[in-house]
Amino acid sequence: MSTDSTAVVASLPAPVASARPRLNRAAVILAFLSIYLIWGSTYLAIRYAVETIPPLYTAGLRHLTAGSILLAWCLAKRLRPTWSQVRASLIIGFFFFLIGHGTLHWAEQRVPSGLASLLIASEPIWVFLLSAAAARRWRLNGVLLAGILLGFGGVGLLMGRSALNSGPGVFIGSLAVVLGALSWSVGIVYSRRSHLSGHPLLLSALSLLAGSFQLLIVGTAVGEYRGFSFASVSLRSWLALGYLILFGSVVAFTAYNWLLEHYSPTLVATHTYVNPIVAVLLGWLFAGEAVTLNVLLSTVMVIGAVMLVDRGMARLQQSS
Repeated sequence: MSTDSTAVVASLPAPVASARPRLNRAAVILAFLSIYLIWGSTYLAIRYAVETIPPLYTAGLRHLTAGSILLAWCLAKRLRPTWSQVRASLIIGFFFFLIGHGTLHWAEQRVPSGLASLLIASEPIWVFLLSAAAARRWRLNGVLLAGILLGFGGVGLLMGRSALNSGPGVFIGSLAVVLGALSWSVGIVYSRRSHLSGHPLLLSALSLLAGSFQLLIVGTAVGEYRGFSFASVSLRSWLALGYLILFGSVVAFTAYNWLLEHYSPTLVATHTYVNPIVAVLLGWLFAGEAVTLNVLLSTVMVIGAVMLVDRGMARLQQSS
């Protein structure tokens, strides 16, 4: 999630962009393709994974493995966590992964992956509203207001036409996705206001592990273990889970952090415009998800809203 929400570790504190050195052009292109295409494809991978693996277990196993890999990497780099970082990771893990990703994985048993990605893409709007509420300081400009209204219109169109007309299961699942986007946004606001210091790789590993334990505990508490056996998991679900771990969480996140070290956060954040388009196209190509005129219009509205909100917030920062 960042806005793909999803993918998911992108909203943790990132390194400040430095002066741009001479970089290998092929490496830069591959890194941007990673955050554009891989994070956009994670929605379809989640849909395939939860076909035969319980949703909270899917998210828990995904983040447990990815978090363990990142933590091992951190230990090899001699990075050691502080108690304040561990405590904060429990809170961030709750909002980002237990609620944010737990609801997404649960909902994708019913909600088309493209629809889920578009609902998640509205996240910057919720982040702005929650940040303003937390700071008790409401500052708007015309571009920002237009983005908020356009975004709410796009989400309303998705909920009122695409979700509601598809049946009660899809509508309830869509509400769960929106709840997950709100929870992820709360986590972003908390992480910014907590002023955590430390290497982003270490903070991400801790949060992934904290969230994975919470997901596995809650999944067990609600009975996901009943009737579940590893032998019943299909090859497609195993491959999807492996893809989410290796490519969605490790490869793309490493590329994301590397890009932030060399380019501005605004440029790197362009993945939030591309991910929903990739998700909708892949859902249509491989899962037979309908791309109606309503979905296309909602896609344009939501992506346009994200661009306007980003631009409006940048103008507020320049004028402050």
